[in-house]
Amino acid sequence: MDKLFLEVPTIERKQDAIDYLEENIKYNSDLNGTGSMEVILDEMTYEEWLVELEKREDLEYADKINRCPSKTFFVVRENDKRIVGMVNVRFNISLEKLSTWASHIGYGIRPSERRKGYAKIALYLALIEEQKLNEENVRLVCTTDNIGSNKTILSLGGKLEKTLLDPYDNMMTNYYWINVNDALDKYSKYKR
Repeated sequence: MDKLFLEVPTIERKQDAIDYLEENIKYNSDLNGTGSMEVILDEMTYEEWLVELEKREDLEYADKINRCPSKTFFVVRENDKRIVGMVNVRFNISLEKLSTWASHIGYGIRPSERRKGYAKIALYLALIEEQKLNEENVRLVCTTDNIGSNKTILSLGGKLEKTLLDPYDNMMTNYYWINVNDALDKYSKYKR
């Protein structure tokens, strides 16, 4: 299996990141785990998005814009340095946000790289980041019709808490919990 690693977005990756974004748009794919990267097409430049990512790591700023503090990473394949996915790791989430809409991790794999096991590795790498942030249990959500994401979450020890209609997008959504330490110990085969 290919080795993957997380990389902080940089200006040097601008064209690679735009290619990633454009491929997702071409395939009409949801942009999960991108730290709102889609706004670079409409509201800001790539350079401004990089500044925004840095600001979103600050709790006070994140609260001001009704977000959770977060870190965004490219998921990069080691052998060719291609961006195959993205993850957004959220932390210090209030109980109020967790009880309504928030999740700790968002992730996505570009359409041309799906069905290769990359989502499991990306989620595992995101769990490592959550562990560094001292998160013990993390919530993940996905729509009930997203078979791949549901399987990925379950494969790393996700426990289904509930299924509800999400008022944000009017979609039936599964809410899972993963114990970070247990998942990292049990599924270390995904560590690359």
